Amino acid sequence: MRVVPSINQGAWNPPHFLGDKCVTNEVKHEIWQLLREYQLSGSPDFRNQLVKLNFGLVRKEAHYWMNQCHESYEDLLQVGCLGLIRAIERFEISKGYALSSFAIPYIRGEIQHYLRDKGVIVRIPRRWFALQQQAIRVSRSLREKYNRQPTDSELAAALEISPDEWQEIKLAWANRAPLSLDVPVQNGDESATLLGDLVPDNRYHSFQLAQEEQIRIQQALMQLEQPTRQVLEFVFLDDLTQKQAAERLGISVVTVSRRLRKGLDLLKHLMYVAED
Repeated sequence: MRVVPSINQGAWNPPHFLGDKCVTNEVKHEIWQLLREYQLSGSPDFRNQLVKLNFGLVRKEAHYWMNQCHESYEDLLQVGCLGLIRAIERFEISKGYALSSFAIPYIRGEIQHYLRDKGVIVRIPRRWFALQQQAIRVSRSLREKYNRQPTDSELAAALEISPDEWQEIKLAWANRAPLSLDVPVQNGDESATLLGDLVPDNRYHSFQLAQEEQIRIQQALMQLEQPTRQVLEFVFLDDLTQKQAAERLGISVVTVSRRLRKGLDLLKHLMYVAED
């Protein structure tokens, strides 16, 4: 699972900036000037100003994805900000397209990758998710009222659902995520054994080989020329189509296809040499 770093060291307080409103020509000019200054100096101050001015793009994507998942709005904002920062760092003024058009796929892609990494084994229906959240509040209220933990029947009645449905919700909630193989299992001699040690995994060797292969690919990528490497990164790492990669780079689809073939041939050669 990917760890999402905090944009600020303190509490996350989403700012209210011009990105939330219709962008005027004056704002467009300011963004262009900041991009120019940032690409000349690489100063984080200019980059942060660009993030603030374009924060509305992140808000829009976060609002959309909040209704598609169970992640909090604040978490989606932080992840989206990482995509916006990545777009700003890779943006090229000379290509002639707007930063907003360039940034949206980065913001969306960052959120999608985050949600994919945090995906659960059991998809809980939205209604059940809402009832589970309501049950937490109802349980607290009943506990204060009766000075004891409420029974399942009492909770089901308070939620206006059947006891059977409440049991299904509890089961789905308890199994919404995979069990960690790092969970300690106590033995009779008081020593702790990890659950993963007790579960044979015939795929471990294959996984190890896949990890080593990924490292070799990354090392080979770094040896390619930037134009060729960019195409490979866009298509295989960012999941863009050849047409999208062409639009992003300001070149034709034919050129993208040619660089893709060239890059793959070079990668095969570099990895073959590395094996020797």
